[in-house]
Amino acid sequence: MKIRNSALAGIALAATAALGLTACGGSTTPAATGSSSAGAAAAGEITVYNAQHESLTKEWIDAFTAETGIKVTMRQGSDTELSNQIVQEGAASPADVFLTENSPAMAQVENAGLFADVDKATVEQVPAEFRPSTGKWTGIAARSTVLVYDKAKLTEDKLPKSMLDLANPEWKGKWAASPSGADFQAIVSALLELKGEAATEEWLKGMKENFKAYKGNSTAMKAVNAGEVDAALIYHYYYYGDQAKTGENSKNVTPYYFKNQDPGAFVSVSGGGVLKTSKNAAAAQSFLKFITGKKGQEVLQKGTSFEYAIASDVPANEKLVPLKELQAPTVDPAKLNSEKVTELMTKAGLL
Repeated sequence: MKIRNSALAGIALAATAALGLTACGGSTTPAATGSSSAGAAAAGEITVYNAQHESLTKEWIDAFTAETGIKVTMRQGSDTELSNQIVQEGAASPADVFLTENSPAMAQVENAGLFADVDKATVEQVPAEFRPSTGKWTGIAARSTVLVYDKAKLTEDKLPKSMLDLANPEWKGKWAASPSGADFQAIVSALLELKGEAATEEWLKGMKENFKAYKGNSTAMKAVNAGEVDAALIYHYYYYGDQAKTGENSKNVTPYYFKNQDPGAFVSVSGGGVLKTSKNAAAAQSFLKFITGKKGQEVLQKGTSFEYAIASDVPANEKLVPLKELQAPTVDPAKLNSEKVTELMTKAGLL
């Protein structure tokens, strides 16, 4: 996750197509029962609170506006920054849509009762494993947990069989992470859901003894590349993104996938939801349908974000390990508890 300015910037994108068209070529697929957008023509403008990568969402917005003529204003921030803001704003929030990098921030807004149901046509585009059981929001992309390691120091047979092994004494001083970021906290959220509070608390204690803290996943990977530490627990796309550029921050490292339904094989779902208080629910639902549709998912497949496409049967970028090969554990995104994770990490001295 890139370090962002705390100030939220509004970015208004000009409409480039005739008003009145609906997203995804004007599909007339019926919306979910009770949806305020059922049967409504999408037009006008919306505001998106965006915690996803700014460049990725701008690609989505540009394509959506070109197709529909709907104007989109984007306010940029981090997962927790914007989820907290939405909760504080409540019914007065100007946001129509909320997008995140990880699921816990979506669950926070959902638990506050602030999301409308996602239209049925959108839900049907996203496989069940990439959306919450509640239907209050949906997955829009995904990223896999990996351990990037120094190829000169370690061979794969020397790597931990499980993420939990990183808390063992033999890994003292040898691995890095960015505990203050929403990315890492999502991984801990999955551990909490999979293994329970006692096991999570014990692992965090071992982590505190063993790891070295860095600010940001890119910085942690750079530390491995520079030989400062042997390995770092991050998301996959930092490696692939750097490789697609100069490779200068990843030339000495390679990603290791834990697989075997291990907590370290967790695939984090990026979320999107429509606020109950949206002043333009039809356009907001249309936007969500667009980014989970074929054209929106092809932005992931063909672009440089290197996040996984998860919807509308669009395959992932060909450079990535296919999702079906990751052997990720099953985690309901709606159950990821950021509040409890913050409490446990603070108790362990990690925050």
